[in-house]
Amino acid sequence: METRRVRVSCEFVQFTQAATPIVMQVRPLQEAPVVLSQETWTIDPHVETHAYTDLYENPCLRLTLPVGRSTFRYSAIAEVPDAVEPVDVNAPALPADQLPDDVLIYTLPSRYCVPEMLAEEAVARFGASAPGYQQVQQVLDYVWEHVQFQYGSTNSLTTAHDVNVSGLGVCRDFAHPAISFCRALDIPARYVFGYLPEIDMEPIANPMDFAAWIEVWLGDRWWTFDPRNNEQRKGRVLIGRGRDASDVAMVTAFGMPILESMTVDAREVTGS
Repeated sequence: METRRVRVSCEFVQFTQAATPIVMQVRPLQEAPVVLSQETWTIDPHVETHAYTDLYENPCLRLTLPVGRSTFRYSAIAEVPDAVEPVDVNAPALPADQLPDDVLIYTLPSRYCVPEMLAEEAVARFGASAPGYQQVQQVLDYVWEHVQFQYGSTNSLTTAHDVNVSGLGVCRDFAHPAISFCRALDIPARYVFGYLPEIDMEPIANPMDFAAWIEVWLGDRWWTFDPRNNEQRKGRVLIGRGRDASDVAMVTAFGMPILESMTVDAREVTGS
Protein backbone atom coordinates (compact mmCIF):
# COMPACT_ATOMS: atom_id res chain seq x y z
CA MET A 1 0.00 0.00 0.00
CA GLU A 2 1.24 3.47 -0.84
CA THR A 3 1.78 5.71 2.16
CA ARG A 4 2.07 9.40 3.06
CA ARG A 5 4.03 11.02 5.89
CA VAL A 6 2.28 13.32 8.35
CA ARG A 7 3.79 15.38 11.15
CA VAL A 8 1.49 15.59 14.17
CA SER A 9 2.16 17.96 17.04
CA CYS A 10 0.56 19.86 19.88
CA GLU A 11 1.47 22.36 22.57
CA PHE A 12 -0.25 23.09 25.89
CA VAL A 13 0.66 26.13 28.00
CA GLN A 14 -0.78 25.87 31.51
CA PHE A 15 -0.53 27.83 34.74
CA THR A 16 -0.97 26.42 38.22
CA GLN A 17 -0.88 27.91 41.71
CA ALA A 18 0.03 24.54 43.24
CA ALA A 19 1.83 21.43 41.99
CA THR A 20 -0.84 19.55 40.00
CA PRO A 21 -0.76 15.92 38.87
CA ILE A 22 -2.20 15.46 35.36
CA VAL A 23 -2.65 12.75 32.75
CA MET A 24 -2.01 13.69 29.10
CA GLN A 25 -3.56 11.81 26.17
CA VAL A 26 -1.91 13.21 23.05
CA ARG A 27 0.37 10.35 21.96
CA PRO A 28 -1.01 8.32 19.02
CA LEU A 29 -1.77 4.65 19.31
CA GLN A 30 1.05 2.42 18.06
CA GLU A 31 -1.38 0.57 15.80
CA ALA A 32 -1.25 -0.65 12.19
CA PRO A 33 -1.57 0.61 9.54
CA VAL A 34 -0.12 3.82 11.04
CA VAL A 35 3.62 3.70 11.82
CA LEU A 36 5.17 6.30 14.15
CA SER A 37 8.72 7.64 14.15
CA GLN A 38 10.69 10.63 15.43
CA GLU A 39 8.46 10.85 18.51
CA THR A 40 9.45 13.51 21.06
CA TRP A 41 7.84 15.31 23.97
CA THR A 42 9.21 18.01 26.25
CA ILE A 43 8.02 19.81 29.36
CA ASP A 44 9.39 23.22 30.29
CA PRO A 45 10.36 23.37 33.11
CA HIS A 46 11.46 19.73 33.08
CA VAL A 47 9.54 17.23 35.22
CA GLU A 48 9.56 13.44 35.36
CA THR A 49 6.98 11.55 33.28
CA HIS A 50 5.53 8.07 33.46
CA ALA A 51 3.88 6.35 30.49
CA TYR A 52 1.17 3.73 30.87
CA THR A 53 -1.73 2.18 28.96
CA ASP A 54 -5.30 2.61 30.24
CA LEU A 55 -8.05 -0.01 30.27
CA TYR A 56 -9.02 0.90 26.68
CA GLU A 57 -5.38 0.34 25.61
CA ASN A 58 -4.83 4.05 25.01
CA PRO A 59 -1.33 5.49 25.60
CA CYS A 60 -1.27 7.94 28.53
CA LEU A 61 1.43 10.08 30.13
CA ARG A 62 1.47 11.02 33.82
CA LEU A 63 3.32 14.05 35.15
CA THR A 64 3.00 16.75 37.78
CA LEU A 65 2.83 20.37 36.67
CA PRO A 66 5.03 22.59 38.81
CA VAL A 67 3.86 25.85 40.33
CA GLY A 68 3.67 28.60 37.73
CA ARG A 69 3.62 28.39 33.96
CA SER A 70 4.60 25.21 32.13
CA THR A 71 4.69 24.24 28.45
CA PHE A 72 4.12 20.69 27.18
CA ARG A 73 5.06 19.91 23.58
CA TYR A 74 4.59 16.71 21.58
CA SER A 75 5.65 15.85 18.04
CA ALA A 76 5.90 12.75 15.84
CA ILE A 77 6.00 11.61 12.23
CA ALA A 78 3.20 9.23 11.24
CA GLU A 79 3.30 7.10 8.11
CA VAL A 80 -0.32 6.69 7.00
CA PRO A 81 -2.03 4.85 4.11
CA ASP A 82 -2.54 6.88 0.95
CA ALA A 83 -6.20 5.89 0.96
CA VAL A 84 -9.45 6.85 2.63
CA GLU A 85 -11.18 4.53 5.09
CA PRO A 86 -12.85 1.45 3.57
CA VAL A 87 -16.61 1.29 3.00
CA ASP A 88 -18.91 -1.73 2.80
CA VAL A 89 -22.55 -0.74 2.32
CA ASN A 90 -23.54 -4.39 2.84
CA ALA A 91 -21.86 -4.78 6.25
CA PRO A 92 -24.61 -6.07 8.59
CA ALA A 93 -25.41 -5.17 12.17
CA LEU A 94 -25.36 -8.30 14.33
CA PRO A 95 -28.06 -9.24 16.85
CA ALA A 96 -26.95 -8.73 20.45
CA ASP A 97 -26.49 -12.44 21.15
CA GLN A 98 -23.87 -12.64 18.38
CA LEU A 99 -21.75 -9.67 19.48
CA PRO A 100 -18.27 -10.36 20.90
CA ASP A 101 -18.03 -10.06 24.68
CA ASP A 102 -15.68 -7.06 24.59
CA VAL A 103 -17.97 -5.17 22.19
CA LEU A 104 -21.10 -5.31 24.38
CA ILE A 105 -19.98 -2.38 26.55
CA TYR A 106 -20.33 -0.10 23.52
CA THR A 107 -24.09 -0.73 23.38
CA LEU A 108 -24.63 0.72 26.89
CA PRO A 109 -25.26 4.28 28.10
CA SER A 110 -22.24 6.31 29.20
CA ARG A 111 -21.68 9.79 30.63
CA TYR A 112 -22.35 11.75 27.42
CA CYS A 113 -23.98 9.09 25.23
CA VAL A 114 -27.57 8.51 26.34
CA PRO A 115 -29.30 6.03 24.01
CA GLU A 116 -32.25 5.62 26.39
CA MET A 117 -33.11 9.32 25.91
CA LEU A 118 -32.95 9.09 22.11
CA ALA A 119 -34.46 5.63 21.68
CA GLU A 120 -37.92 6.70 20.48
CA GLU A 121 -36.47 9.16 18.00
CA ALA A 122 -33.95 6.57 16.79
CA VAL A 123 -36.70 4.08 16.01
CA ALA A 124 -38.89 6.74 14.39
CA ARG A 125 -36.12 8.12 12.19
CA PHE A 126 -34.08 5.03 11.36
CA GLY A 127 -36.02 1.97 12.47
CA ALA A 128 -37.54 1.23 9.06
CA SER A 129 -34.09 0.60 7.53
CA ALA A 130 -32.34 -2.76 7.62
CA PRO A 131 -29.77 -2.84 10.44
CA GLY A 132 -26.32 -2.33 8.97
CA TYR A 133 -23.94 0.06 7.28
CA GLN A 134 -26.53 2.04 5.34
CA GLN A 135 -28.66 2.53 8.46
CA VAL A 136 -25.61 3.89 10.30
CA GLN A 137 -24.96 6.20 7.35
CA GLN A 138 -28.51 7.52 7.71
CA VAL A 139 -27.66 8.35 11.34
CA LEU A 140 -24.53 10.16 10.19
CA ASP A 141 -26.43 12.11 7.53
CA TYR A 142 -28.98 13.26 10.09
CA VAL A 143 -26.40 14.37 12.67
CA TRP A 144 -24.29 16.13 10.04
CA GLU A 145 -27.31 18.06 8.72
CA HIS A 146 -28.88 18.73 12.13
CA VAL A 147 -25.91 19.90 14.21
CA GLN A 148 -24.21 23.21 13.44
CA PHE A 149 -20.56 23.65 14.42
CA GLN A 150 -20.22 26.51 16.91
CA TYR A 151 -17.40 27.12 19.38
CA GLY A 152 -18.54 27.76 22.95
CA SER A 153 -21.99 26.27 22.43
CA THR A 154 -21.43 23.31 24.78
CA ASN A 155 -19.54 22.54 27.98
CA SER A 156 -18.35 19.62 30.10
CA LEU A 157 -21.93 18.79 31.13
CA THR A 158 -23.45 18.68 27.63
CA THR A 159 -24.87 15.28 26.66
CA ALA A 160 -25.89 13.87 23.29
CA HIS A 161 -29.51 14.64 24.15
CA ASP A 162 -28.64 18.30 24.84
CA VAL A 163 -26.88 18.59 21.48
CA ASN A 164 -29.78 16.95 19.67
CA VAL A 165 -32.14 19.52 21.20
CA SER A 166 -29.96 22.60 20.59
CA GLY A 167 -28.51 21.55 17.24
CA LEU A 168 -25.19 23.18 18.20
CA GLY A 169 -21.81 21.80 19.15
CA VAL A 170 -18.15 21.19 18.42
CA CYS A 171 -16.40 18.09 17.12
CA ARG A 172 -17.18 15.81 20.07
CA ASP A 173 -20.79 16.95 20.04
CA PHE A 174 -21.30 15.51 16.57
CA ALA A 175 -19.88 12.18 17.74
CA HIS A 176 -22.01 11.79 20.89
CA PRO A 177 -25.48 11.91 19.23
CA ALA A 178 -24.32 9.58 16.44
CA ILE A 179 -23.04 7.10 19.01
CA SER A 180 -26.22 7.41 21.06
CA PHE A 181 -28.50 6.79 18.08
CA CYS A 182 -26.46 3.74 17.08
CA ARG A 183 -26.60 2.33 20.60
CA ALA A 184 -30.33 3.01 20.73
CA LEU A 185 -30.56 0.76 17.67
CA ASP A 186 -28.45 -1.90 19.49
CA ILE A 187 -25.47 -1.22 17.23
CA PRO A 188 -22.16 -0.95 19.14
CA ALA A 189 -20.44 2.41 18.66
CA ARG A 190 -17.46 4.03 20.34
CA TYR A 191 -15.80 7.44 20.50
CA VAL A 192 -12.45 8.09 18.82
CA PHE A 193 -10.23 11.14 18.75
CA GLY A 194 -6.90 12.01 17.19
CA TYR A 195 -5.11 14.10 14.60
CA LEU A 196 -6.76 14.69 11.22
CA PRO A 197 -4.64 16.31 8.49
CA GLU A 198 -6.09 17.95 5.40
CA ILE A 199 -4.74 15.65 2.68
CA ASP A 200 -5.99 15.93 -0.92
CA MET A 201 -8.67 18.45 0.02
CA GLU A 202 -9.26 22.17 0.24
CA PRO A 203 -7.89 23.63 3.50
CA ILE A 204 -10.48 24.42 6.16
CA ALA A 205 -10.56 28.01 7.39
CA ASN A 206 -10.93 27.20 11.11
CA PRO A 207 -7.77 26.77 13.23
CA MET A 208 -6.70 23.12 13.43
CA ASP A 209 -7.74 21.19 16.53
CA PHE A 210 -7.94 17.61 17.69
CA ALA A 211 -10.65 15.75 15.77
CA ALA A 212 -13.35 13.39 17.04
CA TRP A 213 -15.07 10.64 15.08
CA ILE A 214 -16.64 7.26 15.80
CA GLU A 215 -16.19 3.56 15.12
CA VAL A 216 -19.17 1.23 14.67
CA TRP A 217 -19.14 -2.57 14.94
CA LEU A 218 -20.70 -4.16 11.87
CA GLY A 219 -20.16 -7.75 10.74
CA ASP A 220 -16.88 -8.81 12.30
CA ARG A 221 -15.00 -5.50 12.62
CA TRP A 222 -15.02 -1.82 13.53
CA TRP A 223 -15.80 0.69 10.75
CA THR A 224 -14.84 4.37 10.76
CA PHE A 225 -17.58 7.02 10.46
CA ASP A 226 -17.09 10.79 10.80
CA PRO A 227 -20.21 12.69 11.97
CA ARG A 228 -18.42 16.05 11.88
CA ASN A 229 -17.28 15.82 8.24
CA ASN A 230 -19.52 13.00 6.95
CA GLU A 231 -16.89 11.80 4.49
CA GLN A 232 -14.00 9.37 4.23
CA ARG A 233 -10.63 11.05 4.83
CA LYS A 234 -6.96 10.23 4.47
CA GLY A 235 -4.41 10.34 7.24
CA ARG A 236 -6.30 9.82 10.50
CA VAL A 237 -3.86 9.31 13.38
CA LEU A 238 -5.71 7.86 16.35
CA ILE A 239 -4.89 8.88 19.90
CA GLY A 240 -7.59 7.14 21.90
CA ARG A 241 -10.88 5.28 21.98
CA GLY A 242 -13.54 5.00 24.66
CA ARG A 243 -17.23 5.00 25.48
CA ASP A 244 -17.36 8.78 24.97
CA ALA A 245 -15.17 11.87 25.37
CA SER A 246 -14.88 11.41 29.14
CA ASP A 247 -12.70 8.33 28.57
CA VAL A 248 -10.22 10.12 26.32
CA ALA A 249 -9.70 13.63 27.66
CA MET A 250 -6.55 15.36 26.35
CA VAL A 251 -5.79 16.55 29.90
CA THR A 252 -7.14 15.03 33.11
CA ALA A 253 -6.09 17.22 36.04
CA PHE A 254 -6.16 16.44 39.75
CA GLY A 255 -6.42 20.12 40.58
CA MET A 256 -7.30 23.30 38.73
CA PRO A 257 -4.64 24.32 36.20
CA ILE A 258 -5.48 27.20 33.86
CA LEU A 259 -5.09 26.37 30.19
CA GLU A 260 -3.57 29.54 28.68
CA SER A 261 -3.21 28.20 25.15
CA MET A 262 -3.40 25.03 23.09
CA THR A 263 -2.20 24.52 19.52
CA VAL A 264 -2.60 21.42 17.38
CA ASP A 265 -1.11 20.66 13.99
CA ALA A 266 -1.29 17.75 11.55
CA ARG A 267 0.06 18.21 8.04
CA GLU A 268 1.69 16.17 5.32
CA VAL A 269 5.49 16.11 5.18
CA THR A 270 6.79 16.25 1.64
CA GLY A 271 10.29 15.49 0.43
CA SER A 272 12.92 13.40 2.19
